[in-house]
Amino acid sequence: MPSDMTHAAEARALIAEATAVGQRLDQFLVQQWPDLSRARVQQWIVRGLVQVNDATAKASLKLRGGEHIAVVGDPTPEPIRAVAEEIPLDIVYEDNDLAVIAKPAGMMVHAGSGATEEARSHGTLVNALLHYFGDAAALSSVSGPVRPGIVHRLDKQTSGLILVAKHDRAHRKLAEMFATRRIQKTYIALVHGHVARDTGTLDAAIHRDRVHRTRMTTKGAGGRSAISHYRVLERISGVYGRFTLLEVRIETGRTHQIRVHLSSIGHPVVGDALYGAPKEVPLVDATRITGRAATPRTRRTTATSQENFVLDRNFLHAAKLALVHPESGTPMQWETPLPVDLTAALDRLRSSASNAVPPRQRG
Repeated sequence: MPSDMTHAAEARALIAEATAVGQRLDQFLVQQWPDLSRARVQQWIVRGLVQVNDATAKASLKLRGGEHIAVVGDPTPEPIRAVAEEIPLDIVYEDNDLAVIAKPAGMMVHAGSGATEEARSHGTLVNALLHYFGDAAALSSVSGPVRPGIVHRLDKQTSGLILVAKHDRAHRKLAEMFATRRIQKTYIALVHGHVARDTGTLDAAIHRDRVHRTRMTTKGAGGRSAISHYRVLERISGVYGRFTLLEVRIETGRTHQIRVHLSSIGHPVVGDALYGAPKEVPLVDATRITGRAATPRTRRTTATSQENFVLDRNFLHAAKLALVHPESGTPMQWETPLPVDLTAALDRLRSSASNAVPPRQRG
């Protein structure tokens, strides 16, 4: 079995044997080159480098056996680079040791996976930081050349506050504070359904889903400890169904932690199709949802709001950060309001609601 597809031209041609029947193309190729990740193999396929019976194919292609599979170019992806780009930054706070940035949704924190060098290496928070500070030397180097200054991360579709370290000493202190749970991170999330309790703690270990590798899960044994505390801010019922606005404080910072925890109790974050939220929320019968007869206002809303409710990203926002400054020892806290897209989504649900129920006053 070849150890790397890039080592020799003769290693790039395969025939799918009978044992491969029913396998996905990407799974089959990973088995041939176990040193390479499935994500890397999928990059080859997206770039059109893999042919099956002389035709390009999708990663999800199910093999029938006997197919001739070939990689027709150099499958080695172009190197990830951190380069300066003139991208606007919303700087909430800055001193000689650290900065606090309000990251917009849709921006990756640093370069990552992608089918092309453009997709993997541009448009990130790091690109913007390098332009703003002028040089990687103005940022900490602890996380390596691709992630200068980056102490922690936010998901691409999560907006809100993120810390940046300007030098290695501050970076190490901040990292130690994260590890010992001395940095308080508070999020605002809108979830599907009415969360029954006004407050609660979700304490469930998280690990990568063994089948769906882009997902994390609380199911099964193993995983890393993860703790999230929530508080209900508002419950909304209306022509789009039931929703709950939550404040969520996390003690740990596992991948997709809030999204996984809330989905695990049957309340996925609005817009989060990866963890069970619908891509579109259709109009429903307000009478069935609320148990009340439709009012003239409800009928007007239903008559004039015929479009489904769609949010193009997760309704999750890192609203607050609190810590003791790593150099001065001064307690500090920063807040950033909900961005316009989330405010607009919330306003739409409220305006179509027949009753918005605050905590401890629901019927």
